[in-house]
Amino acid sequence: MDEERFNISLRKLLKQFGVTAQREVEKAVRAGLESGALGGRESLPARATMRIEGLPTEIVVEGRIELA
Repeated sequence: MDEERFNISLRKLLKQFGVTAQREVEKAVRAGLESGALGGRESLPARATMRIEGLPTEIVVEGRIELA
């Protein structure tokens, strides 16, 4: 295995996920605020799950998104 290539591709994937996820969460929260589904002071539980095809692994990260 080429460690450098592995690390670069993993960092690229995680960066792409982070940027995409943040953009989509921001869009969903704004839509929730505009529709009145959210009041703007919530603490929203969140979970991100990553699966890697070909490997028996599942990575789960949980946290909260604070709106105020």
